[in-house]
Amino acid sequence: MAKIESELIRRWLNGWTVARDLPEAEPVESAGDGLRSKCDQPGREVEVFALRADEEPESVARLAAAVAAARQTTWLTVPTLRPGTVEAVVGAAGLELLHRSESFMTTDLAEHPQHAPAAPYECEVRTEGPVTVVSLHDSSGEVAARGTIAVVGADAIADRIETDAAHRRRGLGRAMMSALAEAAVAQGARTGLLIASEEGRRLYSCLGWRHEADVLIARGPVAPSVGLPPPDGGGLPAASGA
Repeated sequence: MAKIESELIRRWLNGWTVARDLPEAEPVESAGDGLRSKCDQPGREVEVFALRADEEPESVARLAAAVAAARQTTWLTVPTLRPGTVEAVVGAAGLELLHRSESFMTTDLAEHPQHAPAAPYECEVRTEGPVTVVSLHDSSGEVAARGTIAVVGADAIADRIETDAAHRRRGLGRAMMSALAEAAVAQGARTGLLIASEEGRRLYSCLGWRHEADVLIARGPVAPSVGLPPPDGGGLPAASGA
């Protein structure tokens, strides 16, 4: 049976929490079903990550029920090769589906293509411990694009890759990913991991990243959505591009 391995999800989550300076994720009550991260964001206080959606579909139902009964606004993120089944399960639990088109992706960083930013853009790389932040600046010094990558062992987890709307379609996405990959390899990383939006997946695929699974994101308990932030699992914003 085709499935995404729970260990791969754990590796991504370990790096994601490091990239965002969050506490280490903890197991949920139903041992083995998933991990819980305290995000402490308005409208996203807690996020639960499913580990065994494909090998044990009942585990998603248990997690969805727990999210539906939560006292804080909680997101449920489910990497899966069976998005239709997962969507039905979270819907039956009364959760609000936020995203059904995110992608879990991986790459061999040693083979990552390199693209330098075109003039007048300049690249700034800042590394503190396992986390590297890359910023691309325009001729006035303003930040046109930025991204983060966290190295944990041999893995590097890319996160919050963003390009300002006024600077899109200029190759900054490619240049950003190139700089992040180069910095991660310099720290000993071999495998790149990320969760991408639909638009982000197009860019990353062109750079050799492989789609491993779909990622569905739901929220509960269901509450009014006014003022709540959009999902940002690590992919480029919907309007972004190379």
